[in-house]
Amino acid sequence: MLQEGDKVPSFKAMDQDGNLFTFSNRYPGRVILFFYPASGTPTCTDEACNLRDNHSLLKEHGFEVIGISPDMPAAQEKFIQKHNLPFTLLSDPQHKVMDKFDVWGEKVLYGRRYMGVTRTTFVIENGIIIKVFRRPRAKRHAEEILKSLGYSVE
Repeated sequence: MLQEGDKVPSFKAMDQDGNLFTFSNRYPGRVILFFYPASGTPTCTDEACNLRDNHSLLKEHGFEVIGISPDMPAAQEKFIQKHNLPFTLLSDPQHKVMDKFDVWGEKVLYGRRYMGVTRTTFVIENGIIIKVFRRPRAKRHAEEILKSLGYSVE
């Protein structure tokens, strides 16, 4: 799995509007790139809404927020509309981006094994990973990110 200090792999994915989004390790600025299992599920909704509720604070600190799940663009758009999300959601149904970030793999729930997304967030600055959250706290994720970088969240 990618770690702090690593360059972000370049990738392309469709956004919620069906437009091709390209990210390279020369992508300027600060990005919160969060991978989540499925639009509309309880924990994914909690995480996305927490980032929405704190979006202006994250923007004040120079962050762009981008989410990625295996959902199709139409499902991403529906998720954005239902919860008034102010950021881009990317579609990765073939798990190509998730494979590059090593967040797609075998999971176990109640003894059942299946393939899925490991909820993970990468904080990126000028194409370099500066922080990784392998088990983000969905209802307090923005606060968790900002505190880890030394920002006050009062």
